[in-house]
Amino acid sequence: MEEHQEPLKASSDVLLSDTFTLVPSQGLLLSLQLTKTELQVHSQPSGHHAPTSTRLFLTDCIGCRSFRGKDPTDIGGYFTVVFYPLTMGKGSTAYRQRLSRTFRAGSFQGRDQNMQVARTWVQTIQQLADQQGEPYFLPTSPHFLVLVNPHGGTGKALELFQKHVVPILMEGDVHFTLLVTERPNQARELVRDQDLSRWDAIVVMSGDGLIFEVVNGLMERPDWMLAIKKPLAILPGGSGNALAASVNHYSGQQQVMGTKLLINCSFVLCKGRPQPLDIVSLTTLSEKRIYSFLSLAWGFISDVDIESEKYRFMGSIRFSFGTLVRLTALRTYRGRLSYVKDSSLSKTKDLDTITNNPSSDSKCPVIQTDGVVKEELEDALLVPLGQPVPSHWTVVQEDEFVLVLALYQSHLGADLYTAPMVQNLGEGNIHLFYATSRISRGSLLKLFLSMEKGTHMDTEIAHLVHVPVKAFRIEPFQNTGIMTVDGEVIPCEPIQGQIHRGLGCCISAPSKT
Repeated sequence: MEEHQEPLKASSDVLLSDTFTLVPSQGLLLSLQLTKTELQVHSQPSGHHAPTSTRLFLTDCIGCRSFRGKDPTDIGGYFTVVFYPLTMGKGSTAYRQRLSRTFRAGSFQGRDQNMQVARTWVQTIQQLADQQGEPYFLPTSPHFLVLVNPHGGTGKALELFQKHVVPILMEGDVHFTLLVTERPNQARELVRDQDLSRWDAIVVMSGDGLIFEVVNGLMERPDWMLAIKKPLAILPGGSGNALAASVNHYSGQQQVMGTKLLINCSFVLCKGRPQPLDIVSLTTLSEKRIYSFLSLAWGFISDVDIESEKYRFMGSIRFSFGTLVRLTALRTYRGRLSYVKDSSLSKTKDLDTITNNPSSDSKCPVIQTDGVVKEELEDALLVPLGQPVPSHWTVVQEDEFVLVLALYQSHLGADLYTAPMVQNLGEGNIHLFYATSRISRGSLLKLFLSMEKGTHMDTEIAHLVHVPVKAFRIEPFQNTGIMTVDGEVIPCEPIQGQIHRGLGCCISAPSKT
């Protein structure tokens, strides 16, 4: 919200203009003017108080409703507008905070006439608020399937959903069906087996593990090509919350945590738009197919992630504590790392058109299985794990690693701004980070301390390498160590993956800056 002592807009910019009373107040008269982008509230001179002007931007508006007064003798018509502007909190961090204003129209002698004035303002404000930003492809009053993991993070996800999210959804005229998960893979089975057409989007309130279930459940459907396009949305309810932090970042909002991040993401859910989401198709030596939206980690990062589970009661600080614990007993892992960079694609069979075009990056050949025709996603950049990588691939010469991380979003955790170069959900790049056994404990500590603000990319950290790739292969020499996909543990064995740009869909609010 901004307050200005400035001249009124030119009349040609004003769509509606009228005088109202602020509620509750002692009869304070306000002049309201509505333009295509903002609601201007001008107070009338009163006593020793000079007139003031307040601008409420419609990009921040999530709801507006008209209603009659409780007193049957009251002839006024009322309407309430709810905004969630970015507001400076303590320190220098801005986050979204609720701002509600109620106005009473009473210029006419008849109640119906005053109600019609209120309805006109509500309808116009709603229409203009919906027009802000990019075209909206969801219905005006959407119906969401909301999946909540009550055991995620500190175990308060359901309580936080009821306390903070439900009021925002109601103000935004969003309808939802709530399912509280009771066991692992319940969400995976639900989205795999159920008719999803009754819901406009699938909302997940948990850490990253539950949305991992949803993505893989969608990809297991016979109609996966259509199902994976069902818009997903994330609300932070776990301890990692990497995707939620990434969506918050892409939406032009500052890095925050806890309830502030939850409210920011709830606002994005109401005001955002479905955006292309990169999916990485992973294949293991045992021929298991896994679909990932966030990361694959082997070594230090996955060790910290999984071994810090015992500190889950700490919330997100568990990762910082786990990092310090693991630094005291640093491990190395032997294996072979290979990858193909973006610039190498021209040497293959015109794969640039496959990998860089969101509408055509995923070729879907038809194969015959038990007499049923089924389409399967093709990883055109990969050869079977039993074969050597193609000659144009890069093979890392060293074979002792402290960490290997393949990341496709900006954040690895709510306070881990690991890939600051990533600016949206569907850029089509895997950001491969690896550190060899020559990296020091001091350098690792420096890496994780600076990762909170993303400044690790601005300084040289010896023996840490970053390279954007389209596909990669990891071949551990022994099946020891922890390997994770989107924070979920998988067997430590040879694995390879290829990114499919924009294969999925996720609600975000791309920043215009």
